[in-house]
Amino acid sequence: MSRPRALAVALLAVLLPLASCSTVPTSSPTVEIPQAPVRPAESVGIEPLPPAPGAIAEEVVRTFIDASASTARRHPVARLHLAPEAAETWSDETGISVIGTDYAIVTTDAGTVSITANLIGTVDPRGVFTVAGRGVFTREFRLVQVDGEWRISDPPDGLIMLEPDFQRLYDEVQAYFLDPTASRVVPDPRYLIVGDAQPTALVERLLGGPSSALAAGVSNPLNGVQLGRSVVVEDGTATVELTGLPADSPLLDQVCPQLVWSLQQLGGGRISDVVVVVDGEPVSPERIPERQTVEDWASFDPDAVPVDGVGHYIDAGGLRTAVEGAPTPGPAGEGVYGLTSAAVAADPRTGQLSFLAAVRPEGTGATLLAGPYDGPLTSVLSGASLSAPTVPGTRAEAWVVQDGVTVVRVPAGAPPQPVTAPTLAGLGRTDVLQLSPDGVRAAAVIDGPEGRRLYVGTVVRSPADGAVVLRDLREAAPTLAQVIDVGWRDSSSLLVLAGDESRDRIVPYSVGVDGWGLTRVSTSGLPSQPTALAVAPTRPALVSAGDTVWRLAGGTWSTLVRGAEPLAGGAPFYPL
Repeated sequence: MSRPRALAVALLAVLLPLASCSTVPTSSPTVEIPQAPVRPAESVGIEPLPPAPGAIAEEVVRTFIDASASTARRHPVARLHLAPEAAETWSDETGISVIGTDYAIVTTDAGTVSITANLIGTVDPRGVFTVAGRGVFTREFRLVQVDGEWRISDPPDGLIMLEPDFQRLYDEVQAYFLDPTASRVVPDPRYLIVGDAQPTALVERLLGGPSSALAAGVSNPLNGVQLGRSVVVEDGTATVELTGLPADSPLLDQVCPQLVWSLQQLGGGRISDVVVVVDGEPVSPERIPERQTVEDWASFDPDAVPVDGVGHYIDAGGLRTAVEGAPTPGPAGEGVYGLTSAAVAADPRTGQLSFLAAVRPEGTGATLLAGPYDGPLTSVLSGASLSAPTVPGTRAEAWVVQDGVTVVRVPAGAPPQPVTAPTLAGLGRTDVLQLSPDGVRAAAVIDGPEGRRLYVGTVVRSPADGAVVLRDLREAAPTLAQVIDVGWRDSSSLLVLAGDESRDRIVPYSVGVDGWGLTRVSTSGLPSQPTALAVAPTRPALVSAGDTVWRLAGGTWSTLVRGAEPLAGGAPFYPL
């Protein structure tokens, strides 16, 4: 497992304890992975062996695959498995196919070997990882005799790598770009090969821009900027030398947090601060020290949550907090409206809980109410059905799905506005929609031809006319079926309630926004199957089960008030 992923799992042991070993789904959306030119010269772990003398054709193919697990530039050991002409022309830089360890390999004809494997995902030349969607990898190799030894004559360009080797050799890191408000950094998962070249490789990924699925939803102030030389790390300080950016550029107060948030995650604390040099001169925005840290750019935190953002839930139509089940101030807390779901947004400037959107049944349909957190609510939207509202952490607005197909956003104090979602209706009926804390992504549970599946899309906002589009929807964890709810653990990972086929029940899972690292979460302590969830950065997970609300603490689900009877309620959520 990669080092940052291992750290994430260690943290998960506190917040979302595991009930089984981490697995990788058979399909996923996109993630960036670095290319061979940034491979370090040193070895990492066990380096592969050359083909054994007298090896049969099948064994040569098998050890050729093993030889992909190398950090050596141009993979010289892998080339030893190839016929001379193929060894000269084969490229190891055109991508990676990550496959499961239990693959079948057979000789189908004299000098022809075929392999069949579970395809975990593929990596394109830009390093974008795409989970395979329950795919199967097949490849036929032709071999010839070279000085009495079998050698591959037609190797596919790129690497074929076993999943454990990929986990061992690559670290997951986040390349950070900016949200449309230029107030938060937005993570774009990348996988960098382990070694000292990671800082340079990560800055190169920033200069190259966001992945295609995310690009339309974020900005990149480093666009057009060049790296003057490799990033130097000495005594915990990373020095980034740039060219093509004026030293007095107003973009410095965007470029610097982008670089600092990206680089300070590397090396398990190896980088403590960052110095930005433009055309030979160290620079920093006004009032920011030359040696910059994430504390200097704390306002850009991708996972910032309001201080008062405690868990909330609905009981008997009234809005409650997860602090001893106390009612919230105002008529919503008094149960005046008979609510079934709700969401609360904080004022981005003050952090105070300010905007409440909630759904109540209305005849044969439902109505969305909106207004101040502690004041009267007014009807703003009706439909045959409305999904539970969701809010981003960057602006006061709520989103709902009307009648399973139409996405509507309701800005505080303004009339409802449609959100264009060109592919949503074609996928099926959308029952759940949840915006990420940074407001740039949305996770959806869609009931389509193959059942209830999890999708993730990108929110694109037009500064010219204010239009909002939800696009680039892709299935995030295709191995999950019977998905009933989803929430954002942070801006780059999800908590999901879905079916456990082995036990025919609903259980929680955690998974990265790129679909990597699907992991079942403990159900210890729950009285019955969970039916809804709530999660937010730095907050304990909440679920409703058996018409009561439960909190995950210390590896076990417990009542909201430890040692007390469970509190009745459902539809939990966290304000953002």
